Amino acid sequence: MSDVFQAVKVTDNVYWVGAIDWAVRDFHGYSTGRGTTYNAYLILADKVTLVDTVKAPFKDELLARIASVVEPGKIDYIISNHAEMDHSGCLPEVIKTVRPEKVFASAMGAKALGEHFHMNEPVTPVKDGENLSLGNLNVTFVETRMCHWPDSMVTYLHEDELLFSQDAFGMHLASSERFADEIDEAVLETEAAKYYANILLPLSSFVAKTLDKAGGLGVPFSIIAPDHGPIWRKEPEKIIESYARWAVQKRTNKAVVVYDTMWGSTAMMARAIGEGLVAGGAVVKLMPMGSAHRSDVATEMLDAGALLVGSPTMNNALFPTMADVLTYLKGLRPKGLIGTAFGSFGWSGEAVKHILVYLKDMEVELVGEPVKAKYVPDAAAMLSCRRLGEELAERIRKACDG
Repeated sequence: MSDVFQAVKVTDNVYWVGAIDWAVRDFHGYSTGRGTTYNAYLILADKVTLVDTVKAPFKDELLARIASVVEPGKIDYIISNHAEMDHSGCLPEVIKTVRPEKVFASAMGAKALGEHFHMNEPVTPVKDGENLSLGNLNVTFVETRMCHWPDSMVTYLHEDELLFSQDAFGMHLASSERFADEIDEAVLETEAAKYYANILLPLSSFVAKTLDKAGGLGVPFSIIAPDHGPIWRKEPEKIIESYARWAVQKRTNKAVVVYDTMWGSTAMMARAIGEGLVAGGAVVKLMPMGSAHRSDVATEMLDAGALLVGSPTMNNALFPTMADVLTYLKGLRPKGLIGTAFGSFGWSGEAVKHILVYLKDMEVELVGEPVKAKYVPDAAAMLSCRRLGEELAERIRKACDG
């Protein structure tokens, strides 16, 4: 197998030995249209060290890539930066195969691994800021709790100025290229933003604190090696700057109109609202949930200033796709938004009321009077929609100017 699956050299001391998942299209409800990678790294120090493993079905690929560089049984240490199953799924089997001297994880990580796998093999907990000698090389462990699990930590290899960043600074992107500088910049920007919006957005306050903590370490970062997606070996500060920007959730003059429709009435209203937003000077994104995916909505919300939500009433409730996307967005907890609701109905018209509950729970500042239309919106209703869009555009502009 090592003749087929080869490791990729990152530095003279470090090799990528992960796996590429070209097929995955759903990751906890997040649409992974470009697949993903499960990155693991081999440090060729006096104490040969494996940093993270891979999702369980890819164990043989991991071991084959390791074997292309060194006999797996020569691995002395394993570092588990994160206990989630896409990084630890094959850890118990790898431990049985290579029989390392020690397995290291954060205190919470050691607990999580025990609860996941009920292993007999001990895991050595490490402290925040603890150093570990690998003989000729040295690493430092830094806890990054809630970026994005309580057990999360990163590992810094001093001699290579290399940060094994776990799930931070990653993206879901399967590619034959291992380094970010080999990939189209537009793809990197899109997938990195999507990753942050769908995974790390609700943890932005922790991300901001962690970035401040990392800045206070006083060590340079020449390479950032995440657990998903490409490795940042050139200008890694760019992705750090993006995270700093996303973490503060600075809003722009952009409005996202999310809706679905049964017989076209709510869609008519959405288009009229969109026309008003454009006339008022806003950047507008209409997202019909019959064709859009919840994770794409979340990505558009990353820098939006307003969220407008429309739904027909079905069985005295929201249309199912709208309940889905609103539940998803509520969990991501975007901050600093203004917005409102609209929708059509035939009999009772409860959908708008349900939308407003979601928006209030998300702490969206409600602007304007929600518009409801019975059956098919008439000229007056369509004009009300346009004016609602104009009003929202004006409020977004003032918020951005302020």
